[in-house]
Amino acid sequence: MPEQFKGIVLFTPAGDLIYTIDETKQRRWHSHLCAALQELLGLTAPPHFLVPFYTATVDRWWDTQLQCLRTVAEVYPFVARYQALLNTIFQTPDLRWDVMPVQQEGANPQIIASYRDHFSPLWEEHNLIVSYDQWQDHDYHDDVVAMPPKPDSPTSPLIQNYVLRLFVSGDNTLTERTLHQLHELLEENLSAPYTLKVIDIFKHPDLAEVDHISATPTLIRVWPLPVRRIVGEFTNPQRLLQVLTATPRED
Repeated sequence: MPEQFKGIVLFTPAGDLIYTIDETKQRRWHSHLCAALQELLGLTAPPHFLVPFYTATVDRWWDTQLQCLRTVAEVYPFVARYQALLNTIFQTPDLRWDVMPVQQEGANPQIIASYRDHFSPLWEEHNLIVSYDQWQDHDYHDDVVAMPPKPDSPTSPLIQNYVLRLFVSGDNTLTERTLHQLHELLEENLSAPYTLKVIDIFKHPDLAEVDHISATPTLIRVWPLPVRRIVGEFTNPQRLLQVLTATPRED
């Protein structure tokens, strides 16, 4: 951890998070984190409504007048319970976080809950603690989804998480068979947690267009990077697993 830095964290309502550590303190990280969270969870748009209410920031700098390092840490009430986790991420043991007052109208829990239908993955726990810098560099295999202990959990294992999207054409026999095959394959062979989002292209043509879907079924591995896709019926389970679990070193 550098001596001087700015750290920014964006949480989801379920407690997942993505964070960055910036030594230059010059970038507009909130918008970057929203865009990354959109890609990670397969959202239709960046969740800008989470800012600032689901954020935390820490700033450490050299005070030339006092000739010492100073630290200011601020967290919003919705995520204040994660202070122990924040100290683990930023290696700031025993740092006390100032809980920021919330006066903006958008902080009303009912207003934020109104986004739930369109951003439902944000309310589902995926066990994600993601470093934006490593995600951007595709260096996820080291510790990008490492889970430091949460305040209410004495121990948490190292987790490699999969985020998958399955595009199908309606509710029919082929879709049912595809889902059965895929669910059985993932449950029996993946050694890590996964999130599978099923998208009907007839109900959500806009999402199909965004992901350039030309045929169904199409399975997309959104996370870990790089993005991988498998088109057509899953008649070769071993090949499907090879594509899903491949790392950059194997590409």
